Amino acid sequence: MRVAAKILLTLLVGIVAAAGPLNAEEEGFGGSFLTPFPHGDIYSVLAVGDDYAEGLVEGLTEAFFGDARLQVRPKRALINGLMRPDFAEKLVAFEEDLKREPVNVAVVMLGAWDRVSIRDADGKRVGVGTPAWRKEYAERGDRLMKALKRQNVSVYWVGLPAAARPDHSEDSQMMNEVIRERVYLNGMKYIDAYAGFADENGGYDAWGPDVTGKIVRLRYGDGVSFTPAGNRKLAHFVERELKRDLSQAKANRSIPLAGAEEEQAKINPDKAKLAEPAAAGGAKPGEGAQGGADGGAPAQAAHGAQQAAGAAGSEGEQKADNGKISLRTANAAGREEVVTLDILRPAISASVVALVTRRESADKPSQMGAVLLDQIAGGLTVMSSVTPAAGGSGQGAAPRMSAAQTPYYRVMFKGERLTPKRGRADDVSWPRTDKAAEAPAPKNAPPHETGSTAKTRADRQKP
Repeated sequence: MRVAAKILLTLLVGIVAAAGPLNAEEEGFGGSFLTPFPHGDIYSVLAVGDDYAEGLVEGLTEAFFGDARLQVRPKRALINGLMRPDFAEKLVAFEEDLKREPVNVAVVMLGAWDRVSIRDADGKRVGVGTPAWRKEYAERGDRLMKALKRQNVSVYWVGLPAAARPDHSEDSQMMNEVIRERVYLNGMKYIDAYAGFADENGGYDAWGPDVTGKIVRLRYGDGVSFTPAGNRKLAHFVERELKRDLSQAKANRSIPLAGAEEEQAKINPDKAKLAEPAAAGGAKPGEGAQGGADGGAPAQAAHGAQQAAGAAGSEGEQKADNGKISLRTANAAGREEVVTLDILRPAISASVVALVTRRESADKPSQMGAVLLDQIAGGLTVMSSVTPAAGGSGQGAAPRMSAAQTPYYRVMFKGERLTPKRGRADDVSWPRTDKAAEAPAPKNAPPHETGSTAKTRADRQKP
């Protein structure tokens, strides 16, 4: 009985010890995918993988050039593939490197050389894409993901693109399906690069639009590797997700503080500065600005306006967030071309936001302009927020037409050309009309008609 009890106790200790690191792995960063507090306030980014990852280093370095929040490692962490014979040794060495030099973000892309058969425990050859091969591929992917999670690294796993050979593309899609499932189950982010480098039919295309919308060569002649423009476009998909998570991590840095007011002022001095004017300008109960009881209401109103201005100055500013979108369309000659549209979201200062929202109420919320919808080519819907001129006369008058039909929106946003008025400078119709005949006679004009005017009027009266 004592021997059995010791064995049971040993098993329980082993289970608890194994569950401890597992629970630590599942801990996240609250509502943020990235840690809100990186070491030195700089996120260290490491590319992991094969030749694809080596190209990603160049693309990520160019994408985040000048961004003080991120530091891209100049060299990749070399792992030739999940199905290579030396994968186990590479994984052990990689995890040791992570312990010596920790990183915050890992961008993983590999699989260019994983289309190889393997041998099982019995020595039998296992072909690519078979159930046994897919199971082994998923298990090895899990091992790499677990190694990254043990070091609290936020992982962005980039999927494989289309290849020139159809059988290679089919294998890439199969591997993407296996990895996508494991990435989601491990709490990481999967970035689909297959559709970004395929043509309209989902096939391989060595040419395509770059990050600026210009048609350039994105793939080399081997049908696998990327050109510098292709690596920059590949990094663009990572950049889009990473910048969104950086904004979320920054928002999660504003957490409620505990402790006395003096302690909070040391930790968050900006908040203490906003509270100083309120404390300095406070009046005693029942006394106004001039010492009377009637001055309390104006003083409180001024104090509330000051607080609103301070809050808007610190949190109400809307930063610019511009972007681009590329659409494929046909020109007048019937040839296909790519049209790049600029999506503009200008910055709005905190003072403007405070001015719009100062009279906001529950039954009448404020709105930064009118939201307009319009359909463009490709089945896409454009949403714009503008403030068109009201069609009515007087403050608060309702517009006479919908905002999307106003000349301002039709000309400035949709690019339409309005029909010119007869005789105006932009009227190019022919024959030209006689403005002298249409214009009213001046007050001091003689009562009789000139010969040319009478002739013109007679010509206009002819059927």
